[in-house]
Amino acid sequence: MKALVVHNRYRAEQPSGENNVVDQETALLAEAGHEVRLFERRSDEIAGMSLPRKAVLPLRVPWNRAVRAELARLLRDDRPDVVHIHNTFPLLSPSVLAACADAGVPVVATLHNYTQICAPGTLYRDGHVCTDCARRAPIPAVRHGCYRGSALATVPMAASLVLNRKRWWTGVSRFFCISAAQREILVAAGMPAERLVVKHNYVDDPGKTRTGAGEHVLFLGRITAEKGAGLLMDAWDRLGGIGLPLVIAGSGPMQDEVARWADGRDDVSYLGLRSKEECRDLIARSNTVVAPSTWLETFGLVIVEAMAAGVPAVAAAHGAFGELVDDGVTGLLHEPGNADSLAARLREAAGERNQEMGLAARLVYEQEFTPKAGLDRLVGGYRAAIAAAEGAPAE
Repeated sequence: MKALVVHNRYRAEQPSGENNVVDQETALLAEAGHEVRLFERRSDEIAGMSLPRKAVLPLRVPWNRAVRAELARLLRDDRPDVVHIHNTFPLLSPSVLAACADAGVPVVATLHNYTQICAPGTLYRDGHVCTDCARRAPIPAVRHGCYRGSALATVPMAASLVLNRKRWWTGVSRFFCISAAQREILVAAGMPAERLVVKHNYVDDPGKTRTGAGEHVLFLGRITAEKGAGLLMDAWDRLGGIGLPLVIAGSGPMQDEVARWADGRDDVSYLGLRSKEECRDLIARSNTVVAPSTWLETFGLVIVEAMAAGVPAVAAAHGAFGELVDDGVTGLLHEPGNADSLAARLREAAGERNQEMGLAARLVYEQEFTPKAGLDRLVGGYRAAIAAAEGAPAE
């Protein structure tokens, strides 16, 4: 089939699982013989804009007429079978939905976060899970400055949520939720259940799996409070050593704090941002991968990457992690936000059952998270959306 993928790419200097998913899926479709075209904007473009263009950018977050017109021309000339939307913030806007409606092209959208019910998309504020805006106007988000700590910066996102909610919920044939946990939250917040289906992300086979017990405990990802960076430091200090060093790789707002904490220690290494190949190698050499997120993760790409390498994970027992980690079988779950619980599970994970859990994790990967499984679910969702637009049952 012929698919058009719509995505506003996140900034290049920050690790983005969402960008990775878009790249992987478009490559997967092309390799399978489908025709794929991209309609993109990059947040990196903002730095090169003139001051006047930067000044009006917030006004275009809820609605960008120029983008609508550009996409309308592309749809008219290219006539895809389906449009797949990922992220529209900040340079595309939900105006892409209007262009698709005008062209009569069915739309699917992957929900990588909670932007349908939360202005910044995190359901997280001041160090804890927050659902204050889930079933109401996002006034609390503005009041608390939930985006970048600024009420002014939050206004365009809140406005977009209010002005475009109905357009999203009626203009998209199929929403891909990337976990059942995410779908449950969105349905409870009022999104149309019949349009939400679960489609887990997939991971390429790394081509290398762990041999032996592994060399270190690994945290890989954004260095932020919501990813549990502070919690991990607290837990590691309480642990008092398990015979393995902690390796932290990634970047983010807390990277300087993490670097200072790790400086001069024999039991901790902070590596900063690493390439994809370096990350695969770090995972394959791990005893355990740790994901102590304090927010409700919609998926857990690093957990599945660990599974693919035959490495167990220690993760917070909330959000999507509960369906990715089979507690005691493929990894261990700790009490969210509890440093003592995290420390205890890290010690347990390094014990005698570590390799057994790693082998079990690899088997689950082979059954659920391979490219073949991802392609089947993706194309199946496209076909369902096309059939719904044509008034026919999906095959």
